[in-house]
Amino acid sequence: MSQAETVVRAPRPLWSLGLLRSEIGVTFRRWRTLALLAVLAGVPVLVGIAVKIETGDGGPGGGGAGGPAFLSQITHNGLFLVFTSLAVTLPFFLPMSVGVIAGDSLAGEAHGGTLRYLLVAPAGRTRLLLVKYATTLTFCLVGTLVVALSALVTGALLFPLGEVTLLSGTSVSFGEGLLRALAIAVAVALSLIGVAAVGLFVSALTTSGIAAMATTVGLLITVQILDTLPQLHALQPYLFPHYWLSFADLLRDPVYWDQLQKNIGLQAVYALVFGSAAWARFTTRDITA
Repeated sequence: MSQAETVVRAPRPLWSLGLLRSEIGVTFRRWRTLALLAVLAGVPVLVGIAVKIETGDGGPGGGGAGGPAFLSQITHNGLFLVFTSLAVTLPFFLPMSVGVIAGDSLAGEAHGGTLRYLLVAPAGRTRLLLVKYATTLTFCLVGTLVVALSALVTGALLFPLGEVTLLSGTSVSFGEGLLRALAIAVAVALSLIGVAAVGLFVSALTTSGIAAMATTVGLLITVQILDTLPQLHALQPYLFPHYWLSFADLLRDPVYWDQLQKNIGLQAVYALVFGSAAWARFTTRDITA
């Protein structure tokens, strides 16, 4: 090669499907992940059995007035167990599970002594951070679909299925009801984007996976409490769980999009802010383990 010739190196891409597939495979093979998914799958079963026992013995239809708005409809249509289960798991079980996965994403690698080796293999800090976040978002979707599928199977076994009466009073076919259930599951998964970003940021601050998981879950509980205090009503629209239950608007005809759009926009802001903070911390941090 002559002196006039130069070697042009292609820039390292920020994305790697191979690395992403490997990370997703490792994450979903862990016993902790499988245990979290098992718990999520068990919640709809417990809710369905509880409603069946209460109504089967001549109790009030739908399990009383203290539960979610969908609870009174379960005995008439098992598909409503999907909506009820998502409403039950979204405030705590789903975000707690996401907090565990996100909190352990970087801190767990550092604690196990594998983070340094991941960076030595040509991954790069930015690419590794993106892959970790994408893996957490994958868990958000998988966890939500596990809840929905478990609820659908349980509802079909315990209760009749048929036309779905929406919250607005309109009746739609069972097929359209399934499509709305899928749309609701996606909306719930999108609601967890902010928690995933917060957990990733916390994970970038420490080398202890347990500390990162506990901190993320603690922040989740604290924010949820703040969202219930009437004295903080001016602050609450900026808290990431504030619009979580807006997915119920997908069960109206026509659909109310205002709260849904606010929820997705708020989650995107949290993802941008805490994702950027995680990147700033992780790319300047000394990796010793």
